Amino acid sequence: MATDKLGELEDQAWRGFLLTHNRIWREIEAGLAPLNVSMAEYSVLALLGDAGRNGVRMSELAQQCLMSSGGFTRLADRLERRGLIERRRSAADGRGFEVFLTKDGRALLRKAWRQQHSDLRRLFFDRLDDEHLRSLAEVWARLAPDDRDEPNRRSS
Repeated sequence: MATDKLGELEDQAWRGFLLTHNRIWREIEAGLAPLNVSMAEYSVLALLGDAGRNGVRMSELAQQCLMSSGGFTRLADRLERRGLIERRRSAADGRGFEVFLTKDGRALLRKAWRQQHSDLRRLFFDRLDDEHLRSLAEVWARLAPDDRDEPNRRSS
């Protein structure tokens, strides 16, 4: 089956995105490694940090992390064994579970935030001016999922 080739500008844009994403991801991951935190773990801790002391329902957190419920449960199990999160039966309906950062989880998250902020400054923000950042923010907003993406999500 024949496929359309990318044009030169399309190819530059796509390859640039992939290479930049991979480079920045690897360097941020390397910065978190001494804290014994993977990027997936950091994502969960950061979302819980944003939620504050109210916590987040397990199902909502899995969805925000773009993870399957099984994969997220295994990740939550690891974080709980390390004493970084706590799961409690939902007080609202008693059916699901809510996840909270523990004191140790909050302390680790503060260290990880500082490390990531420093890395993001060096690798990303210090290299762009406000006009570039506005342009990127507009691009990400334009590429945000919408109704046209729903059939693809259900099949994955």
